[in-house]
Amino acid sequence: MTCYLKNLCSPDDLDKLDFEQLAALAEEIRELMIQTVSRTGGHLASNLGVVELTLALHKVFDSPRDKFVFDVGHQSYVHKILTGRRDQFESLRTYKGICGFPRRDESEHDAFGAGHSSTSVSAALGMALARDMRGEKHKVIAVIGDGSLTGGLAFEGLNHAGHLKRDLIVVLNDNEMSISKNVGAVSHYLAKMRLTPTYSWAKHNIEFFLRRIPAIGDSVANTAERMKSSVKYLLVPGMFFEELGFTYLGPIDGHDLPLLVEVMEKAKSLHTPVLVHVLTQKGKGYAPAECRADKFHGVGPFCVESGKTIKAAQAPTYTSVFGDAMMEMAEKVPQLVGITAAMSDGTGLDRFAAKYPDRFFDVGIAEQHAVTMAAGLASQGKRPVVAVYSTFSQRAYDSLIHDVCLQNLPVIIALDRAGLVGEDGPTHHGTFDMAFCRIIPNLTIMTPKDEAELRDMLYTALQLDGPVVLRYPRGRSDDGFTMPEQPNRLPIGKAERLAPGDELVLLAAGTMVQSALKAAEMLKQSGVQAGVINARFVKPLDTELILELAKTARHLVTLEENCLMGGFGSAVWETINAAGQVGPKVLRLGLPDCFVEQGTRAELLECLRLDPAGIAEQVAAFIGVEYHGPAEA
Repeated sequence: MTCYLKNLCSPDDLDKLDFEQLAALAEEIRELMIQTVSRTGGHLASNLGVVELTLALHKVFDSPRDKFVFDVGHQSYVHKILTGRRDQFESLRTYKGICGFPRRDESEHDAFGAGHSSTSVSAALGMALARDMRGEKHKVIAVIGDGSLTGGLAFEGLNHAGHLKRDLIVVLNDNEMSISKNVGAVSHYLAKMRLTPTYSWAKHNIEFFLRRIPAIGDSVANTAERMKSSVKYLLVPGMFFEELGFTYLGPIDGHDLPLLVEVMEKAKSLHTPVLVHVLTQKGKGYAPAECRADKFHGVGPFCVESGKTIKAAQAPTYTSVFGDAMMEMAEKVPQLVGITAAMSDGTGLDRFAAKYPDRFFDVGIAEQHAVTMAAGLASQGKRPVVAVYSTFSQRAYDSLIHDVCLQNLPVIIALDRAGLVGEDGPTHHGTFDMAFCRIIPNLTIMTPKDEAELRDMLYTALQLDGPVVLRYPRGRSDDGFTMPEQPNRLPIGKAERLAPGDELVLLAAGTMVQSALKAAEMLKQSGVQAGVINARFVKPLDTELILELAKTARHLVTLEENCLMGGFGSAVWETINAAGQVGPKVLRLGLPDCFVEQGTRAELLECLRLDPAGIAEQVAAFIGVEYHGPAEA
């Protein structure tokens, strides 16, 4: 049994190990990641696939002097282990533990933060330009996956980097697998390159030997170079990248440590843009992840021996109910089209895709394209539904405004994982969508109190003639739900009264409705009767009801799992103010003006005092009564 890992304190310690020892270290790292992620959950398959690649990078380059920029960050666990965070690794993705993504405030070795895809090349180019302005000589290395390469931002970065001809290394980690199956021309192009892995080495080695021929070498090499230009488009697998201005090295075996080190040394010796194409196996070294890499991309706690996820029997999630509703509506609405951005399983559209392949489109990591394509479909009579995580919808904001809402097209944006998502932390919380969506004209925004209401909202949205946003959380409602036999059409802009109360009213949106009901029960122990209203609509608001409350209630509390600034509570207050009413005292409860850290949703809500007990305490203080409720919900 080897024990190289426990003696590893920094990347410098890799210099003491030969390749046989590094191979043993790689297996130790894999075992540590498997055991840790089996408890904490996380991105396992991608990290198992880059162990040798990361070891080679740290053996050749000098971090933190040399800068590593990881795209998305799904492949940064090995980097964290090698850069002094081995002892902290068991706290991965937990409250106040180390982050599952690179963070500049966590380590000097995390040169640039990540969480969303396709950013690495642009960020690395900016860092390289800053280096050159300062007259420094260190290397900047961007590590990007083939899935992330489908994002338009990646090509903008590659195009500019090639044009500028700066010293920059891009490592393309090609594992032929993103969260969903890779799609598009780029994926097919990379697949073709995999079939001719020897070209790059032959090209560079032949030129090297030709130029060593005495007297005539340079002339022969130059003639060969001209001849190469006439046939290169037929023979060169990496010509796309070379036409962009990069020196292409690869494809190479991403699990061959000696070869990886040799190639990285070659890339290091060059002072132009270089793209190193590395082929890796997602899930390498753990059989269940090798066989089902998609299931081990982002995985919850699991049994190491069997690879089976540890889940108690639970009610359906919002995501699964949305997927069921899409299947149900597709039978009634033949114009219904499903669209996602590399998230067919994550958004619950996998069964829709299987049953209606001609009505389903996975565009890859291209959220902006997804929304504008949906606008094109809608302009021709189709009813597109774009299912995307709330945090990733931020990338499509321009398309939502310019292509959908400006033309008032009937596109439905289904925002999964809205609100706090838990362990993935600040890059993945969906905490801004209410605010940035409600300022857009023509847009209807709905947020359900439970899964049954989500089905009703999708049914309602399909009957409207304009754009709609449906925002719903990760996971499931706390108290379950009853699914009616048939969906109901909801009256647009009308809220729902759930609990009586005149002087104090809790006006809640989405996930906060259930918390408001529980807080109201706790307040009864302090002799306080609180009415509860399910807003249902963030836009249009139930203006009639709000202005009625402004006349009758002494205290009004708004509740939302969204940033307070510009959110639901702001909309309610603005409505009262615009009517010129003095109205009740208004308390807005929601997420503060900061990026919320990682942790379970329950931990975060308690910390932010947005759990039922925290809400009850704040409401009691607001109305000036002593709170006598239970300490915990």
